[in-house]
Amino acid sequence: MIKIIRAYYLQQKILRLYFSDNSYGDYDLQPLVDRDAELVLLLKDDDYFKQFFLELGALCWKNGLELCPDSIYQKLAEKQQLHFELKAA
Repeated sequence: MIKIIRAYYLQQKILRLYFSDNSYGDYDLQPLVDRDAELVLLLKDDDYFKQFFLELGALCWKNGLELCPDSIYQKLAEKQQLHFELKAA
């Protein structure tokens, strides 16, 4: 099971996510925010958007929104947007 182990705000609605398999990718949440669903309405506010946190490897906000790391990982992989960090020997 893949987990998100670090997350950084880059710009607009894009986060750089680091995964438990030493990969990372830049995930654009704008399409999610554009849906106007109840749980994502608060994400339109940049200050609120930046208050994300990780809980048990998932990307979360304090309103209860929780995004599955496996789903995010799969979407980045399908778009060939995953990169792997090389570890020194």
